[in-house]
Amino acid sequence: MQRRSPRHALMWAFLPFAVMSLLHVILLTIDNPLAAPTKLLLMPLLAIPVLVSSRRLSPRITLLLLVAALSFSWLGDGAGTFFPQGPELPLMLTFFGIAHVAYIVLFARHLSVRRMPWWALVYAAWWAGMITTLGSHTGDLFIAVAAYGLVLGGTAAFSARCHPLIAVGGAFFLASDTILAFRLFLPDSLPSWSSPAVMLTYTIGQGLIVAGALVTLRKRST
Repeated sequence: MQRRSPRHALMWAFLPFAVMSLLHVILLTIDNPLAAPTKLLLMPLLAIPVLVSSRRLSPRITLLLLVAALSFSWLGDGAGTFFPQGPELPLMLTFFGIAHVAYIVLFARHLSVRRMPWWALVYAAWWAGMITTLGSHTGDLFIAVAAYGLVLGGTAAFSARCHPLIAVGGAFFLASDTILAFRLFLPDSLPSWSSPAVMLTYTIGQGLIVAGALVTLRKRST
């Protein structure tokens, strides 16, 4: 019997995440109550290809950073569920902020393949535009939102130094948070379908980042 190659095994490892992502977005679109529990399955399923590749991840800090980014993203996804008595939005910003810091360190120290491209300046312009547009609507969260915006833009900017899959994933991740920010602070400015759009861009972004990270590390190990 022909033995499955490591590459094929890795592709199959992404399948549960891809299927669950599509199912979650569909359930969210039709406003099905199962959308909430399926959301909590996304990051654990995305951890499967990381764990499948764990023996090949070198240095080991890359595994720790990837797992940390996915773990804190999971906590951010479920902030309201895991901490029902806590302030959901500040907790979500905190958990995702930590996840983004883990990604920034991973991109800057372990996955970079080029210098920062000039076009990454667009992310600085994005931050300025978001603060100008949403700042007056954030209330007491202005400083937290501004700081969170910095790490969001930083993640996208540093992703531009990495494999194209990571760069595109960073852009999708930023798009997801941008849509979410308008839904949170200017809810009347977006149509109802923007809720599934948040999760569609989020799952694409996270999936591409992890795929790009594993492709980069696999190439370096051969």
